[in-house]
Amino acid sequence: MSSFRELTNIWKNIKEMDLKPFRAEAQRGIRIALAGREGSGRHTLADQMRRDPARLNVASVTPLLILDIKNADEAYQKGSNADLIILLADSNQTDIIPEIHLARRWLDAGKRMLVVINCKPAAAEPLPDNSSLMLDQWGTLGKRYVLTGSVMDLNFITQEFCPLVIEVIPDQLLSLGRYFPLFRIPIANQLINDTCLSNAAYAVSTGLAEVVPVLDVPLNVADMFILTKAQAFLVYKLGLVLGFSYNWQDYIKEFSGVLGGGFIWRQIARQLVGLIPAWGIVPKVAVSYAGTYVVGHVVLQWYLTGRHISRRQMQELYIQAFARGKNLADGLLKRLPKPKGKKREIKALPSPKKISRCPRCGKRPAKGAQFCHYCGAPLEP
Repeated sequence: MSSFRELTNIWKNIKEMDLKPFRAEAQRGIRIALAGREGSGRHTLADQMRRDPARLNVASVTPLLILDIKNADEAYQKGSNADLIILLADSNQTDIIPEIHLARRWLDAGKRMLVVINCKPAAAEPLPDNSSLMLDQWGTLGKRYVLTGSVMDLNFITQEFCPLVIEVIPDQLLSLGRYFPLFRIPIANQLINDTCLSNAAYAVSTGLAEVVPVLDVPLNVADMFILTKAQAFLVYKLGLVLGFSYNWQDYIKEFSGVLGGGFIWRQIARQLVGLIPAWGIVPKVAVSYAGTYVVGHVVLQWYLTGRHISRRQMQELYIQAFARGKNLADGLLKRLPKPKGKKREIKALPSPKKISRCPRCGKRPAKGAQFCHYCGAPLEP
């Protein structure tokens, strides 16, 4: 286990300027507009977005722009200042032309938006007879932008609504999670998965290079820094998403054990490098993936419960993550581009014909000769 001093030096080596973009994104905030008619479910969805399903006692008071589309021009102007527009329509509506026109205006203006057709819960009455026609009309906007479900259904909210919002605004996830607790766990899991994949891909690239003995030592050192930096960034970004401190200094003491655990996996990875190509690249990639996965989920568990998982739980988590990392490594290596071009075929030269005697002097020339070395006469092929 690494000492506290070593862990402090890690954070010092990661310049304050490297963390500024993350902090700036989280501090910038995010403006979301919920547009629709009265009874469309705007306020219900706003309440869902301000609560964390994993921790019911956690809620925010983040302001949302609630727009009434009765005055389409006013709604359009106000919505144009939002980072994301969510347009709601009741599934029982018979006239949705105003909503469709407004949605098209926002999309034509390049605004990020999605449509939620709010239905009654599944246990209630089914969709009205005109639902198919209404879905066809919304379909003219593109299926990617339209969701159908009940804003009171937590499964719909977490499994369909959240992933689509995250897909629509991928560059504002730190703000989205920090100010709207509904998205915190999905965003945290995505950050962990993205960092695991990034570290695994890096391990593949350096693993391939390390097969060359000349490059072995410098790339070992680079592995240590790059993997550490990625995991430290992950810890900081998770803290920002889940509403914790902006100051990186506040993370040193609380997560020293977690980062120390990450060092163990990286040390193993460095040792495995020496086995290349005897063992191959797969073990190193699997360790890089698993170590990052464990660090991310241990930190996430601490954020959610205030407690660290036990050593036994960490080992079990690592074993599962290692298996995932191994499968990922196999897949990454299979997708690596293969050398282009066909092997050059070397054709054998035709055997020279045997010439028994020179046509001029009648003497036998040397084998394969083109001229008689007695009289100099050319020999027929």
